[in-house]
Amino acid sequence: MNKSRKVIAVLAFGVFSILAGMAIYKYVRFETIDGGAIFFSFIALSYFFNWLNWGHHEGGGEKDELDRHIETQSAKIGYFVLMILAGLILFISEGVTNLNDIQNYPLLIMVGLTFITLPITEFIYSKKYK
Repeated sequence: MNKSRKVIAVLAFGVFSILAGMAIYKYVRFETIDGGAIFFSFIALSYFFNWLNWGHHEGGGEKDELDRHIETQSAKIGYFVLMILAGLILFISEGVTNLNDIQNYPLLIMVGLTFITLPITEFIYSKKYK
């Protein structure tokens, strides 16, 4: 990794650290959750990891067969991790184990959609080749 790439990676991580630190400080000091700081800290963290992995903040550029394989497998694994985390967030935030007691219906629908997104996408994409 050349010097300019290292500097940009450090800057991206610095932006993430500042935003996450602001969110934590506001929560500890004022007991308020800053949704904007949390959201933008995740974006900064994604830029940081894209820069480390691909050398570009958007993850673009010329990719060979191994890069495309890594991208495909990590996307599928990421999908399942996100599905599990969404379910955990639903049950932890609601504090219930009975589905009939859940009051946050938009989050319940979002968790339900995570179960059908991959099969529907694979179905539509397979029609392209059949």
